[in-house]
Amino acid sequence: MIKGHLRPRHRVFLFALLFGLLALYALPASTQTQLTPFRVGMSDTVNTVLPLWVAQAGGLFAASGLNVELVNTGGGSRGAQELQEGRLDAMRVGLSSVVQANRAGGDLRLIASMSNVIRFTFFSGAGVRSADDLKGGTVGVSSFGSESDTTVTLALERLGLTRNDITLKEYGGATRRLDALMSGEIKATAINEPVASLARAEGVNVMVDLVAEQVPWLFSGIVVRRSDLRNRPGVIGRFLRAAVEGNYLALANEKLAKEVLAKELKLTDAKIVDISYTDFKLQTPRNLEPTITSAEKVIAQVGGAGSKFEDHVDPTLIGILREQGLFFVLERKYRTR
Repeated sequence: MIKGHLRPRHRVFLFALLFGLLALYALPASTQTQLTPFRVGMSDTVNTVLPLWVAQAGGLFAASGLNVELVNTGGGSRGAQELQEGRLDAMRVGLSSVVQANRAGGDLRLIASMSNVIRFTFFSGAGVRSADDLKGGTVGVSSFGSESDTTVTLALERLGLTRNDITLKEYGGATRRLDALMSGEIKATAINEPVASLARAEGVNVMVDLVAEQVPWLFSGIVVRRSDLRNRPGVIGRFLRAAVEGNYLALANEKLAKEVLAKELKLTDAKIVDISYTDFKLQTPRNLEPTITSAEKVIAQVGGAGSKFEDHVDPTLIGILREQGLFFVLERKYRTR
């Protein structure tokens, strides 16, 4: 839980606002005459998106007065740019993409976390078993500035290499990167679930397992424009509230969650679905609260001189939901304690 970052000048207004939001959320969807369009980007179709998929399937967004559209942007930094330019209302992406966008003149803020640890496994292609084998080769990432890009630095450090020892190339989503790895186009890439399990099933070599290390890293979160936090706090608050409940529902209803995962990720192997869901449970913060440690780890690596927590993360809304007692209500409703 992040403490000490709620801004006093915002608190009175947001308390009043979000009490109203909770009342609105309790109304049946039939009493809400018009749903507000709300477009959300995903850096890739991976298991960290599950709270949003479940919120959609469970009617939680509609009950909040929102018509949510989820779109795949094929990379975190691409999606962050789409958000900054106003073509998205929110983005599910890691903090690296936020920091990179803000360094380039953007004004994005991560308001909630879907994972506070790195969930990448660094796989290598045929004949690549050592640092010497990898040196001079091409490593695939989804897009430059994304989590698959920035965390490559950590994997290379474990091998005694630096980014200067390899060539980085953009390849889009995890499935595309795995195909490129198996075809020999690239020598290594970082992949998360469920594609990581598909890679293991194919016998692809694991060079560095960052998942096992539980490295603090704001790996995946909900990001919005700072201007929207000022100008559209009601809409953003309703979306966040439904996303949090979607996370609770996904944790409480394993059957529904696995059905949604199988459908959205186009999985037919029950074992892969099980692994993907277990991985989700291990990584997701129940209340979608970011941690300072996970954020500062990213900012220290990619933020540049003078970059601060508040330049990229704003936990005000999630903090107010906690102080209002929402998490207690959801714990009772879904019996998660």
